Amino acid sequence: MKDFTHESYKDLLKAFLNENYQFIRVIDYFNNNFDSTKPLIMMRHDVDRYPLRSLAMAKLESSMNIKATYYFRTIPSTFKPEIIKEIASLGHEIGYHYESLAECNGDYEKAISDFQKNLENLRKIYPIKNIAMHGRPTSKWDSRDLWKKYDYKKFKIISEPYFDIDFNRVFYATDAGRAWGDESINLRDKVTTKFNFKINSTNDLIDIIKNKTLPNEVMLNIHPEHWSKNSLEWYEIYTIRKLKNYVKKVLIKSS
Repeated sequence: MKDFTHESYKDLLKAFLNENYQFIRVIDYFNNNFDSTKPLIMMRHDVDRYPLRSLAMAKLESSMNIKATYYFRTIPSTFKPEIIKEIASLGHEIGYHYESLAECNGDYEKAISDFQKNLENLRKIYPIKNIAMHGRPTSKWDSRDLWKKYDYKKFKIISEPYFDIDFNRVFYATDAGRAWGDESINLRDKVTTKFNFKINSTNDLIDIIKNKTLPNEVMLNIHPEHWSKNSLEWYEIYTIRKLKNYVKKVLIKSS
């Protein structure tokens, strides 16, 4: 079976369910709204582009009674209110995938205004409480640095995972770049952690789950745009991502 398909994603979800993991949203974690006697997984989705693919993944999860958190960018091609509303109607949480410092080329005053404006626009659709940085590898600016000068909690934000989750307690993995654990194409979506699992495919992760070696708290960052519903879409995503990853490798080497 090809990797990065909805079928392989279903197998991943089933592996967690079979090991009695409870799927919770990020808001549930910070509100302690979960069963502390059972292992948990926060399924985080960064909606970078192609929001219809996020809707398809949200429907798949809903069919399995799974709730997740979807962090939306506010660029025109991604910020689609009707799609956001439909995902939220399935019980999923919506977060803000911000990139203001990169968008404003390091101008902190413009960046905080941009952040506030975009947050207000999202809050017209959903009561945003959680945010997560978009890495934006084409920019030299890391938008997390905005919080060296400002405090996101003054905007009634509960969490930014890179600051508010202890990743020595919560195992974190991401499919950034349509790959697992390839740091040559991952500039900023990284955490400091004691865990050292070798994951090169979704099947590797499934095997680790089945072997019962994962900790009791997990966060996965899955980008729905990487996962296909059929063979034609799979080859299209594969081809585009191969080209983009080549460019990312060049940018990261030169940074």
